[in-house]
Amino acid sequence: MNREIRRAQQAVTERSFTVLLSPTRRGARLARLLAVAHLDAWGLPSEAAAHIVAELAANASVHGRVQGRDFQLSLAVREKTLRIEVTDTRGDSAPPGPGAVKAPEDDGAESGRGMLIVEALADHWGIAPGPVPRKTVWAEIDLVR
Repeated sequence: MNREIRRAQQAVTERSFTVLLSPTRRGARLARLLAVAHLDAWGLPSEAAAHIVAELAANASVHGRVQGRDFQLSLAVREKTLRIEVTDTRGDSAPPGPGAVKAPEDDGAESGRGMLIVEALADHWGIAPGPVPRKTVWAEIDLVR
């Protein structure tokens, strides 16, 4: 753990990665795997980011899916912050914003908890509309604590 924190503190250099993926379960899984691989290659902790990418990519492939249109995963390290962005082409279908996410009424529900995970793990997150027909859900993780 201490080694991961020290490596994260050294991450001042700007780095970025962007990829288009199919809005399928396979595309969502690949988003998580690619994010972990890049963060590991950059010497950054990846556990929280992997969970966030998994949730945002799953949402893009389920709720943001438009036939024939991919979703985009972007990772960027600037100063001491990791920014994760997932852009899909369903700008008309956005999750509740920060602070408005609530647990599903039905404890047995199989969905509805993803943004709770994002809210718990991210230091900041939000939704950026447009350009039409897109939206971007982003999350930031402070690399130094």
